[in-house]
Amino acid sequence: LIFPALSPAADPAVISPQDPTLLIGSSLVATCTVSPDFPLKAEDLYWTLNGRRLPAASYAALGPSTLSVALARLNGSRQQSGDNLVCHSRDGGILAGSCLYVGLPPEKPVNITCWSKNMKDLTCKWAPGTEGETFLHTNYTLKYKRRWYGQDNTCQEYHTAGTYSCHIPKDLALFTPYEIWVEASNRLGVAVSDVVMLDILDVVTTDPPSDVHVSRVGDLEDQLSVRWSSPPALKDFLFQAKYQIQYRVEDSSEWKVVDDVGNQTSCRLAGLRPGTVYFVQVRCNPFSIYGSKKAGIWSDWSNPTAASTPRSERVTGGCDPKAGEQNTTLRRELKQFFGWVKKHAYGCSNLGIKLYDQWRVWLQKSHKARNQV
Repeated sequence: LIFPALSPAADPAVISPQDPTLLIGSSLVATCTVSPDFPLKAEDLYWTLNGRRLPAASYAALGPSTLSVALARLNGSRQQSGDNLVCHSRDGGILAGSCLYVGLPPEKPVNITCWSKNMKDLTCKWAPGTEGETFLHTNYTLKYKRRWYGQDNTCQEYHTAGTYSCHIPKDLALFTPYEIWVEASNRLGVAVSDVVMLDILDVVTTDPPSDVHVSRVGDLEDQLSVRWSSPPALKDFLFQAKYQIQYRVEDSSEWKVVDDVGNQTSCRLAGLRPGTVYFVQVRCNPFSIYGSKKAGIWSDWSNPTAASTPRSERVTGGCDPKAGEQNTTLRRELKQFFGWVKKHAYGCSNLGIKLYDQWRVWLQKSHKARNQV
């Protein structure tokens, strides 16, 4: 086809409605009207949706140069930028296009949680409602203000801790409660979360403890020593810290947690399997910051650190028919004594562990002497 020369602003055709926004399940009748300057008739046109030709049964000629298409029970848009509805000439040329935005209004954001790593900043994250998917681009805005006074402020640094998160880097006051909420908006509406109230001092956390080292305890085959450094960001703040350790054997995904480490930066793991590789992690909980009554927020776990316990040197079987019986008795005595240590020495007590170590070394030396006779 040869079209007459037109000004750059001239459009070959116009689609109506242009770029509509519709709820999922809606129906739509769109029309394509060719400009009088173009020698095209309704029968010269056809429609595509996202590049796929729509069936001629859905068309209707509404005039010499106007062709409509009926779309029923629309699904959510395949892309957040909208579905492409295009009117073509018979030879495939594009005459006009429209974007269909088909989706749902946003739901109220939920599960707002916040934390601070230096008592001057705040990071918050949230969930986008129970359904989440709206099929439309949905914008989330974190807002905050001091309670009782002050103006609304808007967070600027998004996606810092995941898709639904925002970071406020500075200019936050201590000893002042803040109101925090999230607003969700798209082409079909606006939804506002419940307001969360918090004081920065009540949501302080840290980076994981650094310099975690795991090492053997001499030849003791059932123990490992764990040492770490306090998180550097809070060394100058008035706070108390407590730690947790978790460990697992190399061929297992199940972690065992040691809760009673307290504020020490070292601990002895006992009752382990000889000749076994263990992975160990440590995390920190700062609490009672400037007298805050809150329990504190646990840091992430440190990266796993690995070490292996020494292999057992015990002789089993052999010519002595009582050797197996001696090993069984020894294991039972160790289990009983370690149970007593855990019950009466609170897990990581230096005094209890020292006493236990002395007892274990004496037993090992005594057993080796018997085996050499």
